[in-house]
Amino acid sequence: MQLRLVVLSILWGMLMSPAIAQTVTGPQGEKFTERIVARQLSDPWEITYGPDNFLWMTEAKGYRVSRVDPATGSRNVLLDLSKERHFPRYDKIPDSVDGGKPWPQGGLMGLALHPQLLQGQPYVYLTYIHSFEGANQPGKGSRPNHGGNFFTARLVRYEYDVASQTLRRPLVLCDTIPASNDHNAGRLLIAPVAGRNYLFYSVGDLGAGQFENGGRPNHAQSISSYEGKVLRFNLAPDADATPQTRWIPNDNPFSTKRQSAVWSTGHRNAQGLAYAVVGGTGRLYASEHGPFSDDELNLVEKGKNYGHPLVLGFADGNYNGLAAAASEHTDLPGPWHTTYPTIGSEQANANALGATYRDPLATLYPLNHDFLTTVLTRTRAHDPDEPTWNSEAPSSLAVYTATAIPGWQNSLLIPTLKRGKLVRLKLNDNGTAVASDTMMYFKAPVRYRDLAVSLDGTKLYLATDSATITSGPSQDAPKGTVCKGCILEYTYVGGGLATNPSVADRKTPSPEMALREATTMVQKLKPKDRRVKRAGLPPAQRPMFDLLLKPVLTAQEKTEAQQNAPALLTGLRQQM
Repeated sequence: MQLRLVVLSILWGMLMSPAIAQTVTGPQGEKFTERIVARQLSDPWEITYGPDNFLWMTEAKGYRVSRVDPATGSRNVLLDLSKERHFPRYDKIPDSVDGGKPWPQGGLMGLALHPQLLQGQPYVYLTYIHSFEGANQPGKGSRPNHGGNFFTARLVRYEYDVASQTLRRPLVLCDTIPASNDHNAGRLLIAPVAGRNYLFYSVGDLGAGQFENGGRPNHAQSISSYEGKVLRFNLAPDADATPQTRWIPNDNPFSTKRQSAVWSTGHRNAQGLAYAVVGGTGRLYASEHGPFSDDELNLVEKGKNYGHPLVLGFADGNYNGLAAAASEHTDLPGPWHTTYPTIGSEQANANALGATYRDPLATLYPLNHDFLTTVLTRTRAHDPDEPTWNSEAPSSLAVYTATAIPGWQNSLLIPTLKRGKLVRLKLNDNGTAVASDTMMYFKAPVRYRDLAVSLDGTKLYLATDSATITSGPSQDAPKGTVCKGCILEYTYVGGGLATNPSVADRKTPSPEMALREATTMVQKLKPKDRRVKRAGLPPAQRPMFDLLLKPVLTAQEKTEAQQNAPALLTGLRQQM
């Protein structure tokens, strides 16, 4: 196995060498050349293609903002914020020294460039985590009884000085945004509402209810909290009397008793925000991590509620009786030992939320109730055979609106962490639904963190993590991860189809095809993996799993296997 990983790393390094022109082909016949623009970065979090034709980048752990020349890879640091981080680099300190204190998920995160950056409005907006409640406490610095890790983030506007190539004159918009070691989201986006530009900021639910934050209350449904929300700020201060409210638009939907930046509620971990005009109407989209399944693509609207943690994915009932997490900590509340609420009925919860509730546009992927019950039950029991599950862990989002690549116009582009790929979903003509099947590009042993598209739409830039794991569904880094902390360039050079396969075109395999695929999947598994995959299946499917391990089947066994193969194949795919 170790030799295989070494060979894979060598081959990938050769393919990505600038000296060797390598072409990759997409599922629709699109051809791209690939190369490494930059490497050995300190966890690039945000890459934005600027109006100056440079890539603007934040490094999450390095706390640096840089401009990168995409042609040469050369970069200059515009700003070093490490002195504004009032806690050490815990990721570099042995646990025996710092007590095991956590690094926040992210660090220096989102970046947004003013649309008139080079035309008299030289503003760059940044968000970063600046303080940790437990920094001076013994041990991990966490609150007791799995109460969580309390960090605080800051939203700041800087001015870009072209002559000195620096960001200067910081102006704080808000420095009390709650943060955590989990689910900080942290994307920034400038987008118009009624013809005026605003700054949107996604804040996750801070992992409240899972892992070290299992006892932390979840506030995604509370309009008085910024946790689990999309926020909206002014790009410039208004005429309000107090500095704290001048950056908050007066017409935000929840500014009743006091002004609030909350724009929408019920989000879990929206690491992707994107805006596009589709069918003549501008729309704001978000990509979100699901708990065990149901990664979400949402159409974000003013004052709307996206359900978390009461509805996960569609209100289809697959989480009925379950929760967004489970733990072995019996001192935590509920049957699943978490502050995430137990979901009696997703449909009833959606009805109770009323007219403001919104289902997602699409999910990746809705697993069935039996499989999810197995996952949570075994997690609660801390079972070593806890099954894995099929999810993507979407880390960002872009809407491709150019015409350069056939069939791509008005597609959602979603980089993923869990299995290193770019997912493409074609929108319908008015941008209100997904019209195509899921298409996968640039699969590689990396964790894609962010995406930028050149102004002409011919080049795609993907940033990769330096670290190999985080938490939750995204923790399973692609085996043999290489090119850590890189920016990769994919240039479209030809090919492709003007049409996209629709969801209705998806073919259900025949029993014979399902049996062949399921048999191949089962027999390729190593003994330990077989045990885990078998444990993740509903009890009724486990004898069929065992049957497919036999080298030869009798005629009766083959008939029985064909009858049950489609259901077994579905169960196996859920654990891919």
